This record gives sequence, C-alpha cells and structure tokens, in this order.
Amino acid sequence: EQMSQTIFKSTPEQAAAAAAAALAEGMSPSDVGEAITLAANQLVLRDMGRTPRDEVPGKPLGSVHGDSIGVHATDSANAWRNMARVSNARNCFASLILGAYQVALDRTARGGDFLNWQPLPVARHLGEIKASDPDALLKEADEAIRGNLQAKASAVIHRYGELGHSPRPVLDLLLRYAVSEDGALHAEKFYRTVSEEFAATRAAFRWRHVVALARVTASEYGRPAAGIAEARALLKV
Repeated sequence: EQMSQTIFKSTPEQAAAAAAAALAEGMSPSDVGEAITLAANQLVLRDMGRTPRDEVPGKPLGSVHGDSIGVHATDSANAWRNMARVSNARNCFASLILGAYQVALDRTARGGDFLNWQPLPVARHLGEIKASDPDALLKEADEAIRGNLQAKASAVIHRYGELGHSPRPVLDLLLRYAVSEDGALHAEKFYRTVSEEFAATRAAFRWRHVVALARVTASEYGRPAAGIAEARALLKV
C-alpha cells in the first residue's frame, strides 16, 4: 500500500526512481508490479469523468469508459506487469521501472486533480446499501449499471466483496456487459485486465479492481457493441 501511494503521488521521474530503488533493495518484482497496478486503479476510482472539452459521441460528459485516463493507465500497467513476469531479469526490472513512470505520467500529464479527488465508493452510497444477500446485491448492481449510476454500482460491488461473497457471479455479470456494450474499444480489454489483476493482487486490495470495472461498466452501458444484434440473431440467442 505504501509503495502504491508513493508511485501514485510522485512525478514520473520520482516514481521510476522509487520502483528502481525498491527492486534494488530486494522487493519482489511481483510486489512492485502490484503497487503499480493499484496506483493505476486509483485513477479509475478517483476520476471525475470527461469534461465538456473531452466529450465526443459515445463518450458523454462524466463518462470514464474507453480511452479515459484510468482505463488507459490500468491497461498499460497490466501490460508492463505481464511483460515483467515473462522477461529476463534485466527486462523485468526495466518493464517495472517504465510501468511506474507511465502511471505517474498518466496522473500528471492528462489533466485532473487526482491527488485531491476522493476515490469511489463514497460513504453516502455505501450507507444506502441495506442488502447483504449476494443475489440481492447482484440485482442492485445490475440495476445501477443499467441506470448508468457509476458511484452506486461501485458501492454495491465494494459491499459485495467486503462481505466475502464469491467473485465469479460478479465477474460473470460484468463480462456480459463487456461483450454486449460498446466500450469504445476498451470494454473486453479492461475486463481482461481486471480479471488478471484480481487474481494477482492480495486479498486486502483485489476488490478495488472489480469496483473500478463496475464503474466503467456503468459508464459504458446503453451503447450496444457493433455487430452484437447481428451476432445474436445468427446464433439465435
């Protein structure tokens, strides 16, 4: 957690130096990679969404799907972490140093007051959740996604994970929308990123990734993916 916060709050140069120092001092590449992806995850959870300057068809005001700062950063961090995992020692370290630099650059170079914006979920939405049964929570999450309620969807999934329910039903719910909705070229990839990072992150922090995916899913809902209707007709589903 401390390493993740160091990377998140640093300049790109400072983040790269912190990753290099941690590796030199014996921190495992897996732990450094986890810190990098958790730092990127904060960019999804804290993002205030697209501004009027960024609004384009399919990516309305307040949306965070597609090529948003956080989605791009998390996909990038996941890629650096995977390259580090399969590389020799030299390239492993280089990938992680570059990954730390990249996530800090994403925080600082594309605009936004991420250090002061607060991450989802917020206390108000958590306080509104009364259900504890997994099926009831999944239904509530589905309704929030269909209503484009990013903050509520995040809160429901946070509570679901907090209660220790099985992750598979949540991932199945979010996978359905990753396929059916137009995520501006990122829906399926971000789902894959979150699936991998959930599996590779320690239990205390892994649900943050699924909370971020719930938020992005709520953002993208309502714009069917190109070809989805034709595919369903051909498959008779």
